[in-house]
Amino acid sequence: MTTVSTDADPRAQRAREWALRELGLSTADFAPASADASFRRYFRLEHQGQSWVLMDAPPEREDCRPFIRIAGLLLDAGLHGPRVLAQNLEEGYLLLSDLGRQTFLHVITPDNADALFADAIAALIQWQLASRPGVLPPYDDALLRRELALFPDWYLARHLQCELSPAQAATLAGIDTLLVQSALAQPRVYVHRDYMPRNLMISAPNPGILDFQDAVEGPIAYDVVSLFKDAFLSWPAERVRGWAQQYWRQARAAGLPLAGDFESFFRDFEWMGLQRHLKVIGIFARINYRDGKPHYLADVPRFIRYVRETAGRYSELQPLLGLFDELGMTA
Repeated sequence: MTTVSTDADPRAQRAREWALRELGLSTADFAPASADASFRRYFRLEHQGQSWVLMDAPPEREDCRPFIRIAGLLLDAGLHGPRVLAQNLEEGYLLLSDLGRQTFLHVITPDNADALFADAIAALIQWQLASRPGVLPPYDDALLRRELALFPDWYLARHLQCELSPAQAATLAGIDTLLVQSALAQPRVYVHRDYMPRNLMISAPNPGILDFQDAVEGPIAYDVVSLFKDAFLSWPAERVRGWAQQYWRQARAAGLPLAGDFESFFRDFEWMGLQRHLKVIGIFARINYRDGKPHYLADVPRFIRYVRETAGRYSELQPLLGLFDELGMTA
């Protein structure tokens, strides 16, 4: 890795100088490591075979404190998350241990997916077993509904320039209520909220876990469906069902409070996924129009397919399928 010039980026220059001071170094290779859908970005520093990651989170846009707190919870649970080596909350800089360069998304294939997901399932169960009530913010009715509102507000109204008729709005409101009720009826555990291959690193121990700062206490199926119905790759339905069953068996054996029959859990899994799919469609539109990051919209058809597949399997959700048909959302 070679050092990238920060002359045209004063904030990155200040971040680099701060990190070097914290590390007691006069110089180190410095280059972008990754960016995400928020306003955070990451740089990697390397010096004499060692490496560190610098998080740049502008304080007027992002709050580093949840990241620091939840990183501690992950480590307390015995999981492989980044260690916070230094912090500058006033500027919005964190110096982190480096979990590696390859995410699951970089390397996963149909041939190695079983092994990678086995590690991810084991880590997820360990995370859920560490749950304690009242530690994380609740994934409550208000938050679930705020997330669902992203779909009509940003995708339908802003992206499709569509105004729902009273009957269509009532249909969507009815589906929202069903999904919220289903989510709130589930056992409550720690929820990472973006537990998917893009945020899991190939590392030892495997996986390294990233992007956890929005964690809450909420429905037990949420992270499971995030893992297998991903924003950036799709799997055949029979493999998704098999992995969900693998999680269910192992989680029950570990003592997590899951339904005694798999079909009940799988229904929770699918309905929880539907809430997430609608939310993500809205988020990807918002990222485009508010944040100027258009490439996420290319993955919206994947989520439209997820919605249609799930809604088509349950009579209670059929009205959503009809609404998508009326809006021309056929993926």
